[in-house]
Amino acid sequence: METGTTSVYGASLAGGSFDLISFVKKPQTIVRILSWVFAIVVFACITGEGYVNVSTSPEAKCVFNQNDGACHYGVGIGVIAFLACVVFIILDAYFPLISNANDRKYIVVADLVFSGAWTFLWFVCFCFLANQWSHTTDPGTIPNDAVHAVVAFSFFSVGSWAALTYFALIRYRQGVGEVTQNFPEAAIDHASQPPYPTGGPDIYQQPPFMPNPESQGESGYQPPAY
Repeated sequence: METGTTSVYGASLAGGSFDLISFVKKPQTIVRILSWVFAIVVFACITGEGYVNVSTSPEAKCVFNQNDGACHYGVGIGVIAFLACVVFIILDAYFPLISNANDRKYIVVADLVFSGAWTFLWFVCFCFLANQWSHTTDPGTIPNDAVHAVVAFSFFSVGSWAALTYFALIRYRQGVGEVTQNFPEAAIDHASQPPYPTGGPDIYQQPPFMPNPESQGESGYQPPAY
């Protein structure tokens, strides 16, 4: 038996062992770790230095034009992206050990859909935060480094999640079509095989009893001799 490409959705068939060095060196793993770091920077900067006290309100307000919705959006997107990166890194490590092709398909589709959605949401986050920062009236009393980090890493996240979407799309297109098994046809020597009867099942039946004419002549009546 000749086996063609032995991979399903971009990973070898089940039965292999997990190689940590090879896994860490994969471009998809590197980009996912970068996305994880970018998400930490965004929500950590917002929660740590994203709120300041203003004279018009007794409560701390968001540094982005005093719009609490901007800070809540950035923190929400960052935290979910952080958790998703952890989950998908674990699934990527376990992926080669999954023997069911349908289970692999579900993981790849989930990765593709989520990465595409978060690429768009990070783009919205970048545009939203940059717009609100441009309309901030008193940026002198605000920690600019934290704000610049939030805006910059939101932009970086757009690129990293777009790359993850691309990698997931490649794995989805690979699918199970790569697995091909070619079974060599056995050479059949038709000349060495006896021909099959073509007369149907009746050919195996014995002919009905037919009397022997010679026997009848010998067993016939003989007149007595005088």
